Amino acid sequence: MTYGTNVTLAGEEGLAIITVNRPQAMNALNTETLNELKAAVLAAEQDPAVRVLIITGAGPKAFVAGADIAQMRSLSPLEGRTFTMLGQEVFAVIENLSKPVIAAVNGFALGGGCELAMACDIRVAATTAKFGQPEVNLGIIPGFGGTQRLPRLIGRGRAKYYILTGQMIAAQEAYELGLADKVVDPAALLDTCREIAKMIAAKAPVAVMMAKRAIDRGLDMDLAAGVAYEAEAYTTSFATADRVEGMSAFLEKRPAKFSGQ
Repeated sequence: MTYGTNVTLAGEEGLAIITVNRPQAMNALNTETLNELKAAVLAAEQDPAVRVLIITGAGPKAFVAGADIAQMRSLSPLEGRTFTMLGQEVFAVIENLSKPVIAAVNGFALGGGCELAMACDIRVAATTAKFGQPEVNLGIIPGFGGTQRLPRLIGRGRAKYYILTGQMIAAQEAYELGLADKVVDPAALLDTCREIAKMIAAKAPVAVMMAKRAIDRGLDMDLAAGVAYEAEAYTTSFATADRVEGMSAFLEKRPAKFSGQ
């Protein structure tokens, strides 16, 4: 299924694969593409058959090579603000989905592409992938959340180093920094993401949702508040039919059959 001209969504058993499909522009994000990406992500979120999303880029060269500089060059400051607010809105939607999102980083993930990957829950990178926030080379700063998400992932000092120098980060280095969670051969990238997605999709959906929410919200709290939030999230999962099924299956030594209830 296509969303406009630049984003596609393909459904598979238990998961959806969303592809930014502008290979002629290295999958750069313009206004149209950002709006299509948001529409595709929300459609997958609302589909009860989808338990995990995978986001990737078309072609062998780029995941998303950045925001579309051809569009950005002619923007006024106020138009530039509107553009960056749109990117922040779309990535916040992705980050706050109830369902886990895996970034299959198949090539360049620079600028807005790195920011898109960071808005996902898990990042799997091909060995050929390169990350980075090179905006200072253009006379601007990261505007889709990069100054906020990168330090939360790799630490303040390291984030300053990469943002202020604009230096690219190879896949293995990204893994060592904690920016990528797994590095695999390019030919195995999507299959690896599918395997991870299917592992998650086999778990209790409410428990997965509440675990994701507890981690994300807890990181913005002090420890005492985060632990208190965890207790409420735990209680929510404990109240589900899937909790009864999961514990019964464990005691009866059989696979659990989770319904999402």
